[in-house]
Amino acid sequence: MKLRMNWANRVTVLRMVFIPVFVVMLLANMPDWGPVWAAGIFTLLAITDGVDGYLARTRNEVTTFGKFLDPLADKLLVAAALVALVELGTLPSWIALVIISREFIVSGLRMVSIAEGMVITASNYGKTKTVFQVLAIIAFIIKDSDPIKRILGPQGTTLFASASWLLMGIAIALTVVSMVDYFYHARDVITGPWEKTGGE
Repeated sequence: MKLRMNWANRVTVLRMVFIPVFVVMLLANMPDWGPVWAAGIFTLLAITDGVDGYLARTRNEVTTFGKFLDPLADKLLVAAALVALVELGTLPSWIALVIISREFIVSGLRMVSIAEGMVITASNYGKTKTVFQVLAIIAFIIKDSDPIKRILGPQGTTLFASASWLLMGIAIALTVVSMVDYFYHARDVITGPWEKTGGE
């Protein structure tokens, strides 16, 4: 049977295909404009998250495959960027661990919720969390690059680095808050009627 994909899913698959390209470019640690180019690719890949969602809604192409693949592609992109930044020594490993662990935990809880017949939609906390994660990652990719140092100068570079850490701090806080919010909305699943399955 031939698998036919709509345009929304094609954009999602394309995003996943280019994640290794972004990682290779970032880890190559190219001098001068290398980090800026890597940040540009990451930005384009992050933007496609909105593109495939828009295509799916406006063209009435929302599919089960797309519902599975789209969030997976988003998590892979963020996780790949965080791991690469840790490898470069730019980001402390505990930050990547917190953010990636949250995604595993929430994804697991989401699967349990679906199995129980509950659909928990993404909250504003989750959406805002994603925005700040993307902004923080972009800032961390370029904050030590030569173009930033030349353009902003010593004082400006220091301020930009501080702003980068502020963005990352907000992203971490929202990561935790959005996880707590998700657990709250899934409380009926977590504290479900276990007595019904007892002894079976």
